[in-house]
Amino acid sequence: MYDIAEFVASVREIVARHELGKPGAYCRWNWQKPGQNRDLQLNPYGCADAANILYTIGCFPQDPNERQMWVLALRTLQDPESGLFRESTHHEIHTTAHCIAALEIFDAHPEHPLQGLSKYRDVKAMEDFLEQLDWQRDPWRESHKGAGVYAAMVLAGEVSTEWQNRYFAWLWENADPETGFFRKGCVFPVGKPPSLFPHLAGTFHYLFNQEYTRRPLRYPQAMIDTCLNLFSHGAFPLAKSVGFAEIDWVFCLTRSLRQCGHRHGDCLTALATFAGEYVPFLLGRDPKTDEGLNDLHMLFGAVCCLAELQTALPGQIKTERPLKLVLDRRPFI
Repeated sequence: MYDIAEFVASVREIVARHELGKPGAYCRWNWQKPGQNRDLQLNPYGCADAANILYTIGCFPQDPNERQMWVLALRTLQDPESGLFRESTHHEIHTTAHCIAALEIFDAHPEHPLQGLSKYRDVKAMEDFLEQLDWQRDPWRESHKGAGVYAAMVLAGEVSTEWQNRYFAWLWENADPETGFFRKGCVFPVGKPPSLFPHLAGTFHYLFNQEYTRRPLRYPQAMIDTCLNLFSHGAFPLAKSVGFAEIDWVFCLTRSLRQCGHRHGDCLTALATFAGEYVPFLLGRDPKTDEGLNDLHMLFGAVCCLAELQTALPGQIKTERPLKLVLDRRPFI
């Protein structure tokens, strides 16, 4: 068993150090790094991830007036003409979906319509958009767009049920039977060293959309086999940095397991083995100086992984309050 109560307390302190003088206003980083030009001012990922993290660790603001200040801080970051949110490190569709998802946990919507995505309200345009993504060479980053267009438009209330049905029908038809990942005919090793892990990370983004609307995976058994194989062969350096790769792998394994129960014992063994590497890694970081922990976006990825592990491994990860994964409420991280 791992008691991470002190780590959770340090996460709360990290978030507090990023606050810019009023509720809801946060920077993403609070120091510069040589060779980088970090935005140390009000930042979309700073604001969104502060909210996400506090929700996850059970410290979400309770006062209605304070919550409204958070909502206003996020809304000020939306471009009134295009309706998009922008930040230099991610594609604008990712940033837009991420900020709208943060607004959702306040039961709020963006102030302006998503004019910059309006062409994708047409079902054929949405399907064409998915078709032209680079699924083979860059599945990880491209999934930010393919999953983000769904999350942004659904959470903003701008598309119909029929639009959503067509979106998931496209994914169903393009599921790869060999790996369980997306997209069929495009799942080949990429990166350095070549690996299927970027396809897993890309699939994760579509999977949380499917989980949001309780949609079935077409090949959950294949996804489990591929996830376990990637882990056993060390296809990606998990538990070596603070970020999102870990929640990508854990979520793909746990949510495909929920749908079919395939290799249940092997899955739990792999998750426990991973937790035995990942939790000590996080606890060994200095919360005052560690670069990863003090990037609120990367920190959010880490607490998401802990939340999913806590559910998947009952009794193994102890906190004063149960961690709450935002993906159990709405899509997109």
